Amino acid sequence: MTLSESPTAPWHAGEVVIQAHVGVAERMAELGPRVIRDHLIAQHREFYRHLPFVVLGTVDPEGEAWATVRTGAPGFLDAPDPEHLRVRAAPEPGDPAEAGLADGAAVGLLGIDLGTRRRNRLNGTVAREAADGFSIRVAQSFGNCPQYIRVRTDPEPVPAAASAPLVSHRLDAQARALVANAETFFVASYAPGADGTRQVDVSHRGGPAGFVRVDGDGVLTVPDYSGNRFFNTLGNMLANPRAGLLFIDFPTGDLVQMTGHAQVVLDAPDLAAFPGAERLWRFTPRTVVRRSGAWPLRFSPPTARSR
Repeated sequence: MTLSESPTAPWHAGEVVIQAHVGVAERMAELGPRVIRDHLIAQHREFYRHLPFVVLGTVDPEGEAWATVRTGAPGFLDAPDPEHLRVRAAPEPGDPAEAGLADGAAVGLLGIDLGTRRRNRLNGTVAREAADGFSIRVAQSFGNCPQYIRVRTDPEPVPAAASAPLVSHRLDAQARALVANAETFFVASYAPGADGTRQVDVSHRGGPAGFVRVDGDGVLTVPDYSGNRFFNTLGNMLANPRAGLLFIDFPTGDLVQMTGHAQVVLDAPDLAAFPGAERLWRFTPRTVVRRSGAWPLRFSPPTARSR
């Protein structure tokens, strides 16, 4: 199947190409309509209400993808009905993802509980209806397995730092060190539709500390491990190479956000250098934003990792 062909909903052509490459396209065609819904089920509505933060994927006016977080006391997220999720969070002018949260914008969202390793995802459209935040009209909603999530408990709220973001076109030494030692990060991606719409996604990536490699030119190589076989992220990257990454320094609240070009490598010659990986993808940053102490949560050190 090529990217120009029309796949079966809910999958777009990029997702189906990779599903076919690994031999699961037929199974995913049957499974997809059963697990990807156009609304929030009761269990998911209750789940979001207990979270202290949520991860968002946005697209700025130039078409660049960004991943970010919004934070609040549990209850700052709520679903007043199955079609909407409300996010009560003030705008963050220093966040490069903020421009992609305008009224009518396509957005992706990941709810993740680091204590229980539970996570749910959705995508939809932003509605700016109140001064204290926004709502998302749900287009797709589905659950994820807990693989590769490090357990972190007892989040402590602290004031966010007011320092100005540091913007560059390369990873500086501090950002490079955070990436090189990370065991968790988040990736935003999107597929453009023929009608001009966008399907935005944001997802979690995890592995042993140092699982993301950074070469001398600042290009990141990321192993892709066995998962749910949906291939939302990699499918988006095949359809559109623009992506955004978010790395969090959990002890300090530092955020490193970057947007750039992603390349999926289905049959990588250097795959053996990444134990357990089934394929690789590479990311070349175009813009890197480092925001010291910007995340107003601190977590205890991780206690476990699950494959």
